[in-house]
Amino acid sequence: MTLTVAVQMDPLDQINIAGDSSFALMLAGQARGHRLFHYLAEDLNYADGRVWAKAHPVTVQRPAAPGAGDHFRFDAPVSLDLGEQADVVLMRQDPPFDLGYITATHLLERIADRTLVVNDPHSVRNAPEKVFVLDYAQFMPPTLITRSLDEARAFLAQHGEIVVKPLHGNGGKAIFRVGSDGANLSALIEVFNQTWREPHMIQAFLPAVAKGDKRIVLIDGEVAGAINRLPGEGEIRSNLAVGGSAVKTELTEREREICAVLGPELKRRGLLFVGIDVIGGEWLTEINVTSPTGIVAIQTFDGTDVAGLIWDAIERRVAQRASDGAAAERG
Repeated sequence: MTLTVAVQMDPLDQINIAGDSSFALMLAGQARGHRLFHYLAEDLNYADGRVWAKAHPVTVQRPAAPGAGDHFRFDAPVSLDLGEQADVVLMRQDPPFDLGYITATHLLERIADRTLVVNDPHSVRNAPEKVFVLDYAQFMPPTLITRSLDEARAFLAQHGEIVVKPLHGNGGKAIFRVGSDGANLSALIEVFNQTWREPHMIQAFLPAVAKGDKRIVLIDGEVAGAINRLPGEGEIRSNLAVGGSAVKTELTEREREICAVLGPELKRRGLLFVGIDVIGGEWLTEINVTSPTGIVAIQTFDGTDVAGLIWDAIERRVAQRASDGAAAERG
């Protein structure tokens, strides 16, 4: 099976290819003979029921030397009709989950009946990382969503120490620990309220974060692998982007239970590639569906070809859609 694959992502010259999951997916897809195109979300266009983008045919490779900058080559751009000329769209641009991101999901939703969009744009729009997870409150640490300083103070009094973070943040940015004395809580809520119009997420601080924040990757609802991310010295954040380190890991029974509960719903929603975050082996904090990461680190530590498993799932979905379409035509 040879597919035409349009990759909607950030500029290729700005990514860190050593650990970038989108780049790993492109390498794996190219190795299977799939034809790749790259475009930016801002290059989407719509008219008369068509959605298209100015896209570059692209070839990717591991550079000859670290930092060489020769990891991709563009051919002349084309106007690519995503509903008629693409078999698959990989929606891989990084958050923020803002109106630009939401608009892209609305546009791609209009071709999702003809082209497989990974992840499903309707489901991505309705499952932001720190909001979708509220459907599984039984696995979460104590959590408050608010803009109110009074509510934040009451929550702090109840739980002793808290963590405050933006509801639609990513990459470990703007995450703050507030001690039991509440020092700077009022200033912090003031700054958050000035910066973001939406409410904020406040959670009880989990000392177990010192044991790591596990990223578990699920493909079509099934566990594909995991890594444990440890915070750096003096940090509570374990994100690799802010200095955390990755180590090999196994799933706990609690984590297997979480995955067993989430898996069927992820598959039903068309969320083919998902990364969930679990602290201390038991506390679910996020369900990442916009542009999940972690597949390179997982392969490094346990040898699992997660990118290959994702392409297996994509190819199965495309084949099933073709079979269903042929059956419908036969009546």
